[in-house]
Amino acid sequence: MLRLQTRRPLPAMLLGFILWAFPGQGQAESASLRHQIESAIAQVKPALVQIHVIQTVYSGGREFKTESTGSGTIITAAGHIVTNHHVAGHATRIFCILLNKEKLEAEWIGSDPLSDLTVLKLKSTEGRSFPFARFGESASVQVGDRVLAMGSPVSLSQSVTLGIVSNIGMTLPLLLKKGAYRFILDGEDVGAYVLWIGHDAAIYQGNSGGPLVDLAGRIIGINEIGIGLGGAIPSDLAAPIVDQLIEKGYITRSWTGWEIQPLLHEDKNAQGVLLSGTAKNSPAEKAGFESGDILIRVNSLPVSVKNPEELPLFNRMEAELPIDQKVPVEIMRNHRKMELTIIPMEREAARSRTVEAKTWGITVQNISGPAARELKRASLDGVLVTSVRPGGPGGEAKPSLNAGDILLRVNELPLKSVQDLLNATQKLSVGHNEPFPVLVEFDRSSERLISVVQIGTRDISDPGLEVKKAWLPVATQVITREMARSLGIPNRTGVRITQVYEGSTAETAGLAVGDLILKIDDEAIPAAHVEDYEVFQSMLRQYAVGAFVTLNILRDGRELSIPVQLVRAPQLPREMSKYHDRHFEFTARDLSFYDLAASKLPKDRSGVLVEEVTPGSWAALGQLAAGDIIVAVDGKDIRDVNTLDGKMKEIQQAQPDSCVFHILRGVHHIFLQLEIKW
Repeated sequence: MLRLQTRRPLPAMLLGFILWAFPGQGQAESASLRHQIESAIAQVKPALVQIHVIQTVYSGGREFKTESTGSGTIITAAGHIVTNHHVAGHATRIFCILLNKEKLEAEWIGSDPLSDLTVLKLKSTEGRSFPFARFGESASVQVGDRVLAMGSPVSLSQSVTLGIVSNIGMTLPLLLKKGAYRFILDGEDVGAYVLWIGHDAAIYQGNSGGPLVDLAGRIIGINEIGIGLGGAIPSDLAAPIVDQLIEKGYITRSWTGWEIQPLLHEDKNAQGVLLSGTAKNSPAEKAGFESGDILIRVNSLPVSVKNPEELPLFNRMEAELPIDQKVPVEIMRNHRKMELTIIPMEREAARSRTVEAKTWGITVQNISGPAARELKRASLDGVLVTSVRPGGPGGEAKPSLNAGDILLRVNELPLKSVQDLLNATQKLSVGHNEPFPVLVEFDRSSERLISVVQIGTRDISDPGLEVKKAWLPVATQVITREMARSLGIPNRTGVRITQVYEGSTAETAGLAVGDLILKIDDEAIPAAHVEDYEVFQSMLRQYAVGAFVTLNILRDGRELSIPVQLVRAPQLPREMSKYHDRHFEFTARDLSFYDLAASKLPKDRSGVLVEEVTPGSWAALGQLAAGDIIVAVDGKDIRDVNTLDGKMKEIQQAQPDSCVFHILRGVHHIFLQLEIKW
């Protein structure tokens, strides 16, 4: 086990930066600065973790699994970790690498999209105590203070960069907010709530969630964004949110329904904030607030918002108002002071959880209160379509389902929630093994439409065997007219042998690669174009299995007659038995004769061939790929799809965190660890 020294020498690059950035300082001051930096690093670095996340995202009508990395800091001896919501807020599996390279799984405790903060907790044996770092007070930070950005950029092990505080109340510029840089997470506008500590310590992708540390070794911010300068969530904002997430797993805030903006330039009021509007059916509307009101005092606290940088402070004050209690508000309306009373309610999440409705080929959400207001709906009933899979049932319907549609009824069954849709789908699917039509009623903008959707998926069944005919165990290509002229046999037709299958009757008869087969039992083979590739085998299929035929061939300019016995044609790849795993999302089939021949594998090679791996699935995340041959799962040999089916049923019953696939990929044997969240 690696041990951290409390007086580890500074990295050469960091020391070089110090000497370059502060060349005029005396040796004593440089030594003091070096000591402070070393001390700060020693206090925080043992608590740094590199976070590896498997998370769920929804796009194109389906659920995807993706991998990403970020940074975090242990903040309690029990192993609680603070990081960003955009790093681990939608995590399905989480692993953390500690300073000593130990890898531990972590559990998700709680998340807050509005502040972009998430709390995790390391899983470990009872009673274990972890090294941890402490929050400092960001209110004491001043422009010019030296700070350290710590974390695991671009998936590297823990690193440190040095800089100074550039801004203690940084916001996104208005031009960026109108474009791609507006910072929206799960429907929440982070920039409307957070004023970042701006700094010039170098941060890169993967630094997200790592600490911004002062020279006393205290966390004064959580690094979150990079827009030229780095931006960190101040510790004074983060610490109480983290405490609440640890305590109950979610954040409670109040909501008034005020829509506010800074005072206009021509407004001569010394203080206040302009009320641009109120949300329908909100506490603000019920309390009698009107557009154009200027809020002067809220709950006896003076208000002053004259520029965009002051908006987050007001929004945070509003969020902390007492829920379901009367709050006095002093306003200015038409140059007259008035006092109104508002009763804030608990703030809802901006967006509901997304769910994949696989048999529909869509992803859906419940309609949240904020979403209903945006959609101008009086009710929360219905199911909101968030994405549609091209070519899927919903996408192929006429008219097709679109993102933004609100499903209301399925075959006369009313839908109030996503669970209603799932229940209705399950009820209607009873007795159906193939896709079947359902009538769906939905709202699109101001229209109410209906459509017929063929919902469901086809079960994989025995593909059935073609009637077996006689077959010559060779592969061939058509001798085209151009080839015939080049070979000096113009006006001759037939096929050329490209492969003789090992151990076959063709090999026993002495057929060889390069032989030109011109006749079968003195009957010419009328194949002269590439599209005539089936002619030769069609002629052979007229014979009985086991019959002998005489092939008239041309070899090195000599014409030969070679008798050969025909055999039963092997099963085609499309005829092989298949298996589909709904949990890991891959399809495999038995190996065919042609698979073994094409890959030059022995005839007794057991295993199953992976035909398809769904993008974004657990199988894809574990690097399983089409073309792989599965030879064992968790140490059990896989002979065919029947043994694979049996083993996967055992795994589904036991529901382990992962299983190991032994695969053959080309000539290479590889072990893949497929992880899953059941």
